[in-house]
Order: sequence, then C-alpha cells, then structure tokens
Amino acid sequence: MKKTLVVATTNPGKLAEITLAMAGYGYELVPWPAVAKGHVLPESGTSMRENAVQKAVAAAEYTGTMALADDTGLVVHAIGGRPGVHAARWAGPAASAGLRNRLLLTLLAPVPFEARTAEFRCVACVAWPGGRVVTASGVLPGFILQEPQGAQGFGYDPLFWLPDRGCTLAELDSAEKNAVSHRGQALRALFAQLTAMEIAAVGNRRCVS
Repeated sequence: MKKTLVVATTNPGKLAEITLAMAGYGYELVPWPAVAKGHVLPESGTSMRENAVQKAVAAAEYTGTMALADDTGLVVHAIGGRPGVHAARWAGPAASAGLRNRLLLTLLAPVPFEARTAEFRCVACVAWPGGRVVTASGVLPGFILQEPQGAQGFGYDPLFWLPDRGCTLAELDSAEKNAVSHRGQALRALFAQLTAMEIAAVGNRRCVS
C-alpha cells in the first residue's frame, strides 16, 4: 500500500519536479492546494532549512499525515549572496519571474561573465505529525548569463549556466534537470535517509518478534 505524502508547495513547477523525482519511491503524493482549504503555510525563517522545516511541519500538523516541503535559494557571489533565501520575493511579493530575472540582470550589468558565479541551494524536509523531521540539502554551482536562454524549467533557470553541460537549466528536459539539480540532489538524499529508516524499523520489528 502506498504511503500518503502531502507536498507542501503552491508552485506548480516545484510540484512537477518533486513528482518526477519521487517516482518509484512508493508514495501517493497529495498537492497542498488540494487539502489546504485556504490555509497558508508559514515561511518566515532566516534560512532555507528553517523555511523548509516550517512548511513541512505546518502541513503535517494541519493534515495529520506526512508532509514534504523544500526551500530553495539562489546565491550570487558578486552581489553579496543575494537574492539568497529571498529568491522568490526580493523583487516584491507579487513580482513575476520575469521581473525578478530583470532585477538580477540589472544588478549584474557591470559584472563580467567570469565573475558571475552563483549557486542554487535547496533544503528538503519531510515532517510527521508531532514535529519529527528529516532534512537533506543539495547545491548546484554555475554562472549567471547576461540574457535568458532556453524555455524549459521556471524561475531563474533561463539565466543559470551550467559549464559542465554547456547550457542553462532551462535548456535541459525534466529528467536531465532532475539528475543534476539542487532539488534533485536534496530529494535523493532525503529519501535515502527515509529508506534507511524504514529498513531499520523492519529489522527492529523482526528482532522484537
């Protein structure tokens, strides 16, 4: 029987990537909007881990079942690590992805390509009702281009150049992106932990019996 897991995000791009990354793990995924009934998840932390834990714990407590959340940030070294944990909100709470990208390009306009180093960082969290949590993280290094390139992905993907691939994240299909991305790394590490926990629990039950 599949285990139910609420995916605590309202971002359709994230939901699609998480669904792909979790194929084969044996979970029935329930999107947060399907169960939220207007309830808004908290996201007031000062770090990606704090935000991921906040959202996962709140969703688990609200629904009474396991919940998964992640928080992702873009760290651009030439502008002091911005936008960082505020990657989705630094151009304003209602700003579009296009506006956020334009703000980033404006700030980086005087910076040569070789100095436009950046990292996508992600922390993923699974929480149970009662507050127990497991977390894992992933990091993807790259560069910020001078103009968007590619039509896949979402957010900053068209600006994020992968030197090892010779393309942006927005030029990879979903499976290719999942194989290398910060979110894919975090989710694989997270579910490796969950699998190990389940194996240990089965072993303990056998020892007791």
